[in-house]
Amino acid sequence: MKQSKNSLHKNRRPIAEAARKQSVADRPATQDESAAATSHRTGFVSIAGRPNAGKSTLLNALVGEKVAITAHQAQTTRTSLQGVLTLRDFQIIFIDTPGIHKSDTLFNKRMMDTVRGALQDRDLVLYLADATKPVREEDEHAVSALGKDTKALLVLTKIDRVDDKRVLLPLIQRYTELFPFADAVPISARNGDGLEKLRSIIGSYLPEGPALFPADYLTDQPMRFLAGEIIRERILRATRDEVPHATAILIDSWEETPRLTKIAATIHVERDGQKAILIGNQGAMLKKIGSESRIEIERLVGTKVFLSLFVKVKENWREDPTFLNAVDWRSMVGSENT
Repeated sequence: MKQSKNSLHKNRRPIAEAARKQSVADRPATQDESAAATSHRTGFVSIAGRPNAGKSTLLNALVGEKVAITAHQAQTTRTSLQGVLTLRDFQIIFIDTPGIHKSDTLFNKRMMDTVRGALQDRDLVLYLADATKPVREEDEHAVSALGKDTKALLVLTKIDRVDDKRVLLPLIQRYTELFPFADAVPISARNGDGLEKLRSIIGSYLPEGPALFPADYLTDQPMRFLAGEIIRERILRATRDEVPHATAILIDSWEETPRLTKIAATIHVERDGQKAILIGNQGAMLKKIGSESRIEIERLVGTKVFLSLFVKVKENWREDPTFLNAVDWRSMVGSENT
């Protein structure tokens, strides 16, 4: 069934192979399974941690689909994003959050408000820590954001980059001195190490209850927001540190036909120099960003895509509350003047 630009993103691509193998939706339940249905677990799980801890990468790995963009730059995630994993015995609603950091702009303060909101009234919090780095003052500050009554798991990420695994235990001990984590799980989202164990442990901490979403539900983000995020990801990867966090994407128009989706988007930057970098020599950089974004968006929407990109300078947009409301996906309307 075709989705409109304002509908929720519901499984245009196959759900994760692990989930599909464990699903019983396509056959009648046995007597034992009917009895086990009463112990089905469902809950909300927030993913928190310092910038670049691998939160979005883990979310994508856990749900088996790309619902959050990733890049090497810190603070790639700007708002809370929801991804849903449905297995036979439990349904987990993950909430990915921006990295915990000290705020210096209105934009960053809003991101931290998002984090604080995501840490409240959750059944479980996954606190991610980069296993390749020692505990620093910034990490202590980030851990302090967890409430004293919060039930949290410590998840050590990127263990595929740790040659001597003996360093993991002292790292776990140091973090548990900062907060009474219920459990600690070393994982690698890149190669899948520890993910099955993590899923199982998460499920054991969830309260009993029925599934809250259909089995094919993946995320709460509108299509136009997902498209904008894909464009922003391509910018981050193409420009590296030249235009780190000065870009904001607004989808100006979205027209759908059965075979073609026409999208016009404006990339907002803060300075003329950043605009010049994004356009590139004779438009080469903008063409590269547009071409790579189009391919990814076509996979998302399931049709051919005609993508028009424009670049506009909007000074100090990170301090403009009206503009920040426009780029917030919860109020995404496609125009900064709406």
